[in-house]
Amino acid sequence: MITTVLAFLLTLGVLIVIHEYGHYRVAVACGVKVLRFSVGFGRVIWSRRWGPDGTEFTLSALPLGGYVRMLDEREGEVPEHERHRAFNRQSLGRRAAIVVAGPLANLLLAVLLYGAAHWIGIEEPKAVLSAPAAGTPAHSAGLRAGDWVRGIAPSGSAEWTELQSMADLRWQITRAAMNKADVQLEVTDRDGRSRRSVTLSLADIDSRDVDAGFLRRVGLAGSFSEPVLGEVVPGGPAATAGLMRGDRVLAIDGQPVVEALGTVEKVRAAVITAADGSTQARTLRFTVERAGRVMEFDVTPRLVQQEGRDGPRTLGRIDAQPGQPGERVLVRHGPIDGLMLGAERTWEVSVLTVRMLGRMLIGEASIKNLSGPLTIADYAGQSVQQGLAFYLGFLALVSVSLGVLNLLPLPMLDGGHLMYYIFEGVTGRPVSDAWLARLQRGGIVVLLAMMSVALFNDVARLLGLH
Repeated sequence: MITTVLAFLLTLGVLIVIHEYGHYRVAVACGVKVLRFSVGFGRVIWSRRWGPDGTEFTLSALPLGGYVRMLDEREGEVPEHERHRAFNRQSLGRRAAIVVAGPLANLLLAVLLYGAAHWIGIEEPKAVLSAPAAGTPAHSAGLRAGDWVRGIAPSGSAEWTELQSMADLRWQITRAAMNKADVQLEVTDRDGRSRRSVTLSLADIDSRDVDAGFLRRVGLAGSFSEPVLGEVVPGGPAATAGLMRGDRVLAIDGQPVVEALGTVEKVRAAVITAADGSTQARTLRFTVERAGRVMEFDVTPRLVQQEGRDGPRTLGRIDAQPGQPGERVLVRHGPIDGLMLGAERTWEVSVLTVRMLGRMLIGEASIKNLSGPLTIADYAGQSVQQGLAFYLGFLALVSVSLGVLNLLPLPMLDGGHLMYYIFEGVTGRPVSDAWLARLQRGGIVVLLAMMSVALFNDVARLLGLH
């Protein structure tokens, strides 16, 4: 919990400082006097004046944003000798540059963070697949447990992209689904033999389905994991039956098990529902290999209730880790390649974010994709625990999101101010004070609605409802 909170605060602090520094640096370069550089809102808990203009740098109590306050005649009396340094006295181009500098600083930061993550290197699961669920596109394409996906290309194209990890595969599949494009996958077995090509059909997928559970519905939810039991909880069904850590599951009820997911599915499905709606667990016969010997155990799962997309479900559990972590590969790039890949990934994530927001706006994508501070805090804590490179990648992703969101043409955001300047440039006159007040009120309503939806989604995810 402490790690999650500290990681969340560090994430917010870095992104807010960089965003506001973009505004501050360009304002100073344009000759505008900056009165205050604040991280957070509300009551000031720390302040210090610095620089030739005596700019006040402050840390405030509510760390969910920040602001740069500049000299401006619209906000108070400005001495005549300083009027040339007021924001409102600057040319249209300079005002626009100051406003856009914050989001661009976030996007530039993302390039550097992605680049740094590539330089450090990330240990990621190898692109070896678990068994796709029946009826999914991956299952229909003929993909099987243990298939190693080596490359991907648009359907009918000979321009193959080499895949280095499962993360690469999932990213490319998500992009293709957003474009409603089928793809070809070059596949071998886990030893790199028996190469073949399969076509994964994504063109018919509704873009509204490209959400947090999208890859599971495609059939690419998990990586291959050997069916070797990990931690066995003392007193749980598995331990009570005699199963031990390191047991390799060969079969359940006589049906062969080739990967850990098979164990999970069979245990979850070990539920008998009576005519009156009551449920009870069905005993399973486990055939395992232990120290070269084949042994059998009768295991009766315990039943648990779990919330799902279609309501609560009753599932079986045996309180044992079903498999060992799959094979991992170190993905690392040199300085130039890493930076180029960082720029490419920043661009791709930016485009994907804009397209997703646009589709949510017209109802072609689910608003469940909106995330708020609770989800960000949760992911920040998880990424920190996985290592520096993972955290830098997460920080880059949030930085891209912050940069893109601030460029949206909504009042209260940087993009809204840019819209005002576009209007001024086209008409030759600024937006009237009356219209500014109306647009500000409307912007507040839209932002509050977005924040409410994001917070609701956060709570729903934590409760397992999404």
